[in-house]
Amino acid sequence: MSRLTISIPAKWEQYLKQLANDHQIDLNSVISELCAWAFSNPEGKKQFKLWLDDAFPPKGEAEDKARDAGTRERAREEEAEEETEEEAHEDGNYNEDIAGEDVKGEFNP
Repeated sequence: MSRLTISIPAKWEQYLKQLANDHQIDLNSVISELCAWAFSNPEGKKQFKLWLDDAFPPKGEAEDKARDAGTRERAREEEAEEETEEEAHEDGNYNEDIAGEDVKGEFNP
């Protein structure tokens, strides 16, 4: 077995230490057994890999996702800007149309 130093979030560290104390084994044994249990079958390994890829995409995929998200955001912003411009233009046309009408709705150029 290789020795590796890892950081565990405090809430999990306390939980795992308590389990180790309850069973009178060291924390390394608890983590080793946890990994052995989690990855003991091919389906568990596959599920973990899918979760990991989604939660922390490989470097190239993460960059692609960030670039795609930025492109989608820019497209949404451009679309919203175009809609605002169209609405302003339509309002301007409406104001021009009613500018020549008198109070009775008759057109007087």
